[in-house]
Amino acid sequence: MLKFLTYLSYTLVLVGAINWGLVGVFNFDLVAFLFGEMSTITRAVYALVGLSALVSVVTAYMSCPEKYGKH
Repeated sequence: MLKFLTYLSYTLVLVGAINWGLVGVFNFDLVAFLFGEMSTITRAVYALVGLSALVSVVTAYMSCPEKYGKH
């Protein structure tokens, strides 16, 4: 289950990164284009991307305990 959550979070972080790249380069918000400007689904996608970033940080930290002082 943790492996699935890790891959899902990495995928959503990648989606968020691609979306922000599109916003920065082309001023085009793909998520808003697909689901509507600040619709419930759009807000849910944004929230899931943010939550996924936090999960990614935690799982990265857990995967390298010796680097962060936990032996």
